[in-house]
Amino acid sequence: MRCEVVAVGTELLLGQIVDTNSSWIGEQLALIGIDSLHQVKVGDNFGRMEATIRQALERSDAVICCGGLGPTQDDITREVIAKIMGVEMVRDDAIAAHIRNIFEGRGRPMPENNLRQADVPDGANTIEQMPGTAPGLMCPVGDKMIYAVPGVPHEMREMMEGTVLQDLRRRSGETSVIHSRVIRTWGYGESALAETLADHVNTLDESGHATIAFQASGIEGIKVRVTAKAESHDAAEAIIAAEVELIRKAIGDHIFGYDDETMESVVLDALRDRRLTVAAGESLTGGILASRITALDPAMKVFKGAVVSPVGDLDDEDGAVAAARAARDAIGTDIGIAVIGPRDPEAHPPGTVFAAVALPDSDHAKTVALPGVLSRMRSYAVITLLDLLRKRLA
Repeated sequence: MRCEVVAVGTELLLGQIVDTNSSWIGEQLALIGIDSLHQVKVGDNFGRMEATIRQALERSDAVICCGGLGPTQDDITREVIAKIMGVEMVRDDAIAAHIRNIFEGRGRPMPENNLRQADVPDGANTIEQMPGTAPGLMCPVGDKMIYAVPGVPHEMREMMEGTVLQDLRRRSGETSVIHSRVIRTWGYGESALAETLADHVNTLDESGHATIAFQASGIEGIKVRVTAKAESHDAAEAIIAAEVELIRKAIGDHIFGYDDETMESVVLDALRDRRLTVAAGESLTGGILASRITALDPAMKVFKGAVVSPVGDLDDEDGAVAAARAARDAIGTDIGIAVIGPRDPEAHPPGTVFAAVALPDSDHAKTVALPGVLSRMRSYAVITLLDLLRKRLA
């Protein structure tokens, strides 16, 4: 079964809002075995919206329209779908009452234009979930279906998870399960990683048991997505677990985490498990590391603070070790970490930085050359330093 996603809104075309809804919907469709071969964006123009949705219906069995269900004059998704269905708009009194109750519950008067949201194409069904004032719609067009959901992400997701995905799966007759796991890596380039795993990827392509995809994600490293399709969740999990183990053996400690784990979450968990505290010297990174870690440790029970100060007399690996020790001793933690740059960049390869970890009983340092302009290099330096700490803790 094929399902196309049409994101509605001129603001999407102008770049004023990033379309994260389509990517999330595409991921959810893949997980239930629904093919999504096209995703398109269209502005708030009746003619262009009608042409776009009609084209999507020609190519697919179902269309998900996201956005354009608000109360203002440019919210015309309902009217466009009614035109495609060949029906008139009708007022749904239950929806109208629900919208009034929402405003009354907030102690606010309801603008009359909000009642436009209670107008639905004749023959359409409203989606049960309605976290806001915009009802979602299920609109049959012959043997195909148009689903209309709001552009507000949390409202869209509630309707998708509560009704739309279940209805699509029922219509498709799909009984198998598609499951994925993301392997998070650091320190391996995308091409080098693909080359290392090339033989294995080819074997999987021939067997059809699973697929492997690579995604370069900047300071989040390279992601390796392993996907399997099977008759049950447990069967898919078993296939993925075997593939993940093979990949782990191939690339070793370049793997720092899985799925939604980040470098800082993995490091914080390792420190908590060992009941260790850490402080950072941030002459190069200027507080970026502290910002990332305290987002996950706001009470600062593990990460105790950072020292943002100029580099000392040494600007090499010894200087990084000295900065890590200084941060540890100044704040009184078990571990100190620091990353510094050379005072004379001309004397080193571009992007050279020195990272160090001062453990209770030993020191460790490394020199790396990082890509990008200063802002990007500083972010790379943070993850490189945390990765050095992760490996030392292991």
